[in-house]
Amino acid sequence: MKHFLSLMDFSKEEILDILALAKKIKEDAKAGKHKDYMPKKILGMIFEKSSTRTRVSFEAGIYELGGVGLFLSSNDIQLGRGEPMKDTSRVISRMVDMVMIRTFEQEKLEEFARYSKVPVINGLTDKLHPIQLMADYLTIMEEGLDKDLVVAYIGDGNNMAHSWLNMASKLGFELRIATPKNYQVDKEVLKLALEEAKKSGAKITIGFDPVEAVAGATVVTTDTWISMGQEAEKNMRIKDFRGFIVNEELMKLASKKAIFLHCLPAYRDYEVSEDVLEGAQSRVFEEAENRLHAQKGIMVWLDQRRDK
Repeated sequence: MKHFLSLMDFSKEEILDILALAKKIKEDAKAGKHKDYMPKKILGMIFEKSSTRTRVSFEAGIYELGGVGLFLSSNDIQLGRGEPMKDTSRVISRMVDMVMIRTFEQEKLEEFARYSKVPVINGLTDKLHPIQLMADYLTIMEEGLDKDLVVAYIGDGNNMAHSWLNMASKLGFELRIATPKNYQVDKEVLKLALEEAKKSGAKITIGFDPVEAVAGATVVTTDTWISMGQEAEKNMRIKDFRGFIVNEELMKLASKKAIFLHCLPAYRDYEVSEDVLEGAQSRVFEEAENRLHAQKGIMVWLDQRRDK
C-alpha cells in the first residue's frame, strides 16, 4: 500500500504515471466521459487547517469518481479534544477507503499514515504541499513547457519552495529559488534534493536575487508572504520581503513564453502585482482548476495500488 506524503517517496516514473492518469481523467471528463473509478469509496478529509481549494477539489473530485467525501474538521472529531493521532488513525481508517489530511506538522501526518489501514494523502503540512505541485506540473505540461523547463520561485522558503525542490530533484528540471536572507529553505530538505538531483540531472540554484532567478525562466511562481498562522508577523514580513514582488518589470526578464503560477490565495501588490496576476501570462486559475484533476489522478492511482 502506498501513501502520498511527499514527492520524495516516488520515482520520476511514478510521478509522471500519476500525471498521465490525471490528464486522461481530465480529458475524459471534459468530453463528457465520466467514469466511476472509485464507486462507493469513502474519502475521509481531516482539516486541522481550513482551505478553499483543498476542500472543494477533494470533495468534488471523489464525487466525480463515484465516491463520497466526509469533511472532518478538528472540531468535529476527537483530535480537537486531544485524542492521539495514532488512535484517530486506527479508528477512521477502519471506516473509510482513503484519508486526506491538511495539518500543521509533517510528523503528525506521518504518524497517522504509520497506523492507517488505508492510503493517506498529504493535503498540506507546514513542511510540504505535494498535491499543489502535481497541479502545477499538470498545468506546465498542458502549456507545453515541461521540456527544457526553468522554474523561478520567488519569496518565502516555505512548504511550496520545499515541494518545488522535491519535484525538480525528481523530474530533473532547472529550479532557481530566491528568498530574503532570513527566509531560506530548510537545510535538510535542500540537502536531500541536492542528493537526488545528482541522479536526475536537476540543476538547483539557491540565492537572494529575484532578478537573477527570473532571467530567462519559463515559469515564474511565488506564494503568500504571510501563511496561515503567521499573521502576527505581517508587518515584519512585508518589510523583509520588499523587492520580492513579482511585477511586470520582473516578468519582462523571463522568457517570452513564460507563465506565472501562484497556489492561491494571492495577496495583490504584496507577493504579486495585480497586473501580473490578471495578465496574459497568468495561469493561476487554470492551475487552481487542475487541483481537481491532479487529485483525482492521485486518488485513483493510490486506490489501484491499495492491495499491492
